[in-house]
Amino acid sequence: MYIEAKTQLQTLRDLLRFAVSRFNEAGLYFGHGSASAYDEAAYLILHTLHLPLDRLEPFLEARLTTTELEQALHIIERRAVEKIPAAYLTHEAWLGDFSFYVDERVIVPRSFIAELLHEQLAPWIENPDEIHAALDLCTGSGCLAVLLAHAFGNAAIDATDISREALDVAQKNVTDYNLEHRVNLMQSDLFAGLRGRRYDLIISNPPYVSAESMSALPKEYRHEPRTALASGEDGLEAARAILREAADYLTEQGVLVVEIGHNREALEQEFCQTPFTWLETSAGDEFVFLLKRDQLPQ
Repeated sequence: MYIEAKTQLQTLRDLLRFAVSRFNEAGLYFGHGSASAYDEAAYLILHTLHLPLDRLEPFLEARLTTTELEQALHIIERRAVEKIPAAYLTHEAWLGDFSFYVDERVIVPRSFIAELLHEQLAPWIENPDEIHAALDLCTGSGCLAVLLAHAFGNAAIDATDISREALDVAQKNVTDYNLEHRVNLMQSDLFAGLRGRRYDLIISNPPYVSAESMSALPKEYRHEPRTALASGEDGLEAARAILREAADYLTEQGVLVVEIGHNREALEQEFCQTPFTWLETSAGDEFVFLLKRDQLPQ
């Protein structure tokens, strides 16, 4: 079918229709940025043809050169057949207005914490200028560390990950945003490499997928590093460790913000004496909690 498409398709509109049909036929899963086959097809085509990502209509009737068509069909085929997330094909992922380099050494950036940083964690952080030291635990691509730096202009930021390969990707993103002087990348298994350090703010989007959910993940997620997703039998292994140790790394008025996926009920049952504040995000108030240092379990 792809060989036939090289001789039959002529315009960008033709290519878009073909891509949507192939994506629907393949039963792709859209959980890495796009919401539908149409959105993903439009993004991949516009990116491949070096066109503005927010300007599709003016180009729909444009005829494609043979080379352009072949390049776009190659990307479409890889997405449909290999079920590779679009971000790995383009080496680009977006959080709001921020673009990040990604490849299969890191998970595709997606975090509700990004939304909260856009508002500087208001009203929980009353004075953003008083955040002088911050930590992004399990930084992956470094995306949240970059957002931390933009949200809290006075903060020196440590960003850690257990994966040396992930930190190599994070370094590229930190460098691309000219933040080498403010973001310090460190290899560490959670807090293990941070002895003696204290932070006014710690954020973390750690692994939180249970063993049962890992076994049922769509193929798209299987391209991502397993260590960045899996967190023990119930998905709470990393969260438990963070709750157990975070107080030792927070200043007296320090704040901890952690994303935990769909594990709110299980977490509250296990830590029933802990007064979690659940932060409102675009998907509801079940995914990100906040605790002050004196609220952490003893």
